Amino acid sequence: MEAFAYAHPTTKQDALNLLTGKWDSTVLLAGGTDLISLMKNPVSTPQRVVSIRGVKEWNGISSSAAGLRIGALVTLGEVADSATVKKEFPALAAAADDAASPQLRHMGTLGGNLCQRPRCWYYRNGFGLFAKDANGKPLVPNGENRYHAILGNSGPAYFVNPSTLAPSLLAFGAKIRVVGKSGEREMDLKDFFVIPKNESEREHAIGPDEILTEILLPASSRGMRSANYEVRQKMELDWPLATASVALAMDGSRVRSAKIVLGHVAPIPWIADGAAATLAGKTITPETAEAAGKAAVAGAKPLSQNAYKVQIAKVCVKRALLAAAKEGA
Repeated sequence: MEAFAYAHPTTKQDALNLLTGKWDSTVLLAGGTDLISLMKNPVSTPQRVVSIRGVKEWNGISSSAAGLRIGALVTLGEVADSATVKKEFPALAAAADDAASPQLRHMGTLGGNLCQRPRCWYYRNGFGLFAKDANGKPLVPNGENRYHAILGNSGPAYFVNPSTLAPSLLAFGAKIRVVGKSGEREMDLKDFFVIPKNESEREHAIGPDEILTEILLPASSRGMRSANYEVRQKMELDWPLATASVALAMDGSRVRSAKIVLGHVAPIPWIADGAAATLAGKTITPETAEAAGKAAVAGAKPLSQNAYKVQIAKVCVKRALLAAAKEGA
């Protein structure tokens, strides 16, 4: 790890004043569970590290008539253990409880989970975000790609979005707030994730002089039947091969509207609107859930070693839907 300057501001303005307009010149430290590994590799070599853990206003979980607010510095463990989250958005609490290990949940923050960089082994070993050889040829399509994308992978990005909580938050229609030197802005979480087209772009719609400060879940999503389902190679600490998060608004036993979001299968959390549309006006049965799973991966383009993920993603959708339908039934 290379030498760097360290700052520990305790106010929003002090934190913003320490940022620059250049990526990796100054980086933010929250839980550090991703940043430290990036610096050790070293994929990231910042001149200054700014710890924002002391900015108290970016902490806390609060419920109101408008919905649920979660500060970006709230840890995954706090999300998993929160009685409020468990009551109002149980699938989110379950997703947080499934993430990583107890030690990582104790340190890792919700904001950090959304902002973490790809876990692609090419990227983590210094081959760049798009993993090209010395001649500019992409390494992933015919290389070691068993954990890479099967959707949204027309190129040049083949990595998968690593966030374990983003699919659940997206299923609930979450928004986020971002603050920068020019002021504060709010956006739908779905617009926060982008598929970069060149090396100058990032996977998140945020500038180097901005900070993600809070996550907002609308009151209209309270009471929706929801569930997550993920498949990992082992039950212990491991990255999922594929996940599905679903949220259902019901009219009796029939689906009024649905949200289906896949994780770890595309460079962004993959919102399967077409699959959700197949459920409108129907009851959730093994047959309708299986049809939705097929629709969710209808556009998949597996690479040379990851075709197995198509079946796994399909099953994740089916089982998440069946679990959500059972909830509260």
